[in-house]
Amino acid sequence: MNFMEKEKPIGVFDSGIGGLTVVKEIMAKLPNERIIYFGDTARVPYGSKSNETVIEYSLQDAAFLVQKNVKIIVVACNTASSVAIPALRERFNVPVVGMIEAGSAYAAKETIDKKIGVIGTRSTITNRSYSKELRRINPGFDVFEKACPLFVPLAEEGWIDHNATLEIAEEYLRELKELSVDTLLLGCTHYPILKPVIQKVMGEKVKLIDSGVAAAQRVSSELDRIGLRSNSNGLGVVSYYVSDIPSTFEKVASLFLGKPVSHVTKVDTETIIKSNAQ
Repeated sequence: MNFMEKEKPIGVFDSGIGGLTVVKEIMAKLPNERIIYFGDTARVPYGSKSNETVIEYSLQDAAFLVQKNVKIIVVACNTASSVAIPALRERFNVPVVGMIEAGSAYAAKETIDKKIGVIGTRSTITNRSYSKELRRINPGFDVFEKACPLFVPLAEEGWIDHNATLEIAEEYLRELKELSVDTLLLGCTHYPILKPVIQKVMGEKVKLIDSGVAAAQRVSSELDRIGLRSNSNGLGVVSYYVSDIPSTFEKVASLFLGKPVSHVTKVDTETIIKSNAQ
């Protein structure tokens, strides 16, 4: 591979802001890589859309990134990962990494008792994407799933140490705790923000699986496999694109990444749609 190919950016898309937890892990794992992030904030959430619509939006999002000359695409959205990966891999000639496969593989390696809990949005849990993938890996796994929809707004508000968050977490996680799962897969990219309170409720013996960490590891190994890891000695930069209200994105993004975010570029939805038509 020539130098220019290796220095192409990593493309990441999400329906909104949650995928920034994945960007944070990629930055930590691959600090020299450039990243282009697209958050489809005008059409969030994807979880309330039909599978056909999610696939359509995902193809448009990925096409926008491909036009930015990315070398790999990370689908930092659990809903899109659960339904759109085959269509994306068929359409685009770049590797595609999703959250479901990466997170499930990580959880499968970490569990000892083969009792795995999965928490996510209603859409992710209804699709049973994680349980299907985990049982594909090992039919002997006991997988228990629980929707925790209120975790998303709590994360975006930054209510990490709030009493209300602890009470809601205790209510959501009680059943999984009683089932004695030894591994808990965070099946939504917002949930890592609430890791401290989730760990407190579940207890220190339960291993929390951050699918963003798993995805970053998968990206690293995939870049090595295809020989496209950056040779740059400098720190990579992240370029941010959204389809609506950059100022709102900047505020929450700073919370998710733990540092200020600025220079976010708004892209009209029509531009995104046209990307897939070209």
